[in-house]
Amino acid sequence: MPSNRVFIIGGAQTDFARNWYREKLEISDVLADSFEKALVACKVDLKDIESLHVGNFVADLFCGQGLLGGLLVNLFPELSGIPSSRHEAACASGSMAIFAAMREIELGLYDLVAVSGVEVMRNVDGQTASEYLGAAAWVGHEATTARYPWVHLFSRIKEHYREQFGLKDEHLAEIAKVNYKNARRNPNAQTRSWTLTEEYFAANDSTNPIVEGLLRKSDCGRITDGSATIFLASERFASQYAKEHNLALERIPYIKGWGHKTAPITLAYKLEQSTKTEYPFPHLKAAIEDALSGAKIASASQLDAIETHDCFTISEYVAIEHFGLTGPGEAWKRIEDNTIDFKGSLPFNPSGGLIACGHPVGATGVRMMLDAYKQVAVKAEDYQLAECKNVGILNIGGSFTTVASFVVGI
Repeated sequence: MPSNRVFIIGGAQTDFARNWYREKLEISDVLADSFEKALVACKVDLKDIESLHVGNFVADLFCGQGLLGGLLVNLFPELSGIPSSRHEAACASGSMAIFAAMREIELGLYDLVAVSGVEVMRNVDGQTASEYLGAAAWVGHEATTARYPWVHLFSRIKEHYREQFGLKDEHLAEIAKVNYKNARRNPNAQTRSWTLTEEYFAANDSTNPIVEGLLRKSDCGRITDGSATIFLASERFASQYAKEHNLALERIPYIKGWGHKTAPITLAYKLEQSTKTEYPFPHLKAAIEDALSGAKIASASQLDAIETHDCFTISEYVAIEHFGLTGPGEAWKRIEDNTIDFKGSLPFNPSGGLIACGHPVGATGVRMMLDAYKQVAVKAEDYQLAECKNVGILNIGGSFTTVASFVVGI
């Protein structure tokens, strides 16, 4: 790992419950909202920002809009002249923007870099949205007969687990319950005001119907609009910032470790290879281990919390074991012993995760980093954990195709 530490000065996100299309607003308004809130929250001056990175998946399809770096500079003309880039890796787009910003700081090119993630998806009907999001599969080669490509593909992952290891629906239902309960504490969560009865999580075709394949409504994340912005800084800038704001540098969270792996795009290839390895998705486990190693943490069990990618309940199930908390196919053990609960020994998704906080695809990686920062900086308010010095992150794009993992701590 590079020796130059990358600090997180802070950031902000939009309210993930907002439907910007109904408000007759555009993607530019979504971007501006999180960026302006981040500037205010962090007391950062625009003139100090030296570079800008935007994570986004498919604004070109949903909004007919590209060149998002230039769009953001148009909204904040004081940024004119600085470099900007847009980054895409499906649901891991935000993490790719973070990686690019980190490299600039590690190389000593810049001292303060802004990272924003954004997606607007509620401006079209659900079927169209599903088709647009299907661009992260190999178009024309997989999920060709599926109505909802991603529900279909993650249903196949659930089917694989059921065949290889045995899998109980009640364990996936418990993952959803935990995330929805956590989201009620989060003032920016999409589902914070929802009241859900037990029947919503049951195998009930009326209250919790099958969406496609083996996945029910409660197994699936929702279409979400939103943006998140964070500011990453060099140690030089963070030290000066700490002095100016009467902070101890040792209390400013930084990115202690990271991992980044990519597998072939098709799920069929990954599932075929999974029968030849101990854990079904070895590249996923390797990315997590790289992040832990960089942070000098021997085991994920030593983390204080984890923000993981739960676009579907099965993806969190897979994550639990690939963090090394159980053997392959045994994530149910950490669900049954309440490890992943908000008050458990290793809480998962205190924010509510993708299922309940929301999943604006291009913004998710940035939102995860922001929530990890909040926990470590003791700024998570009602969803603040009692003690949080190290938080793990797992952000995935596609069917575990692009994997990004981080450890944020002090």
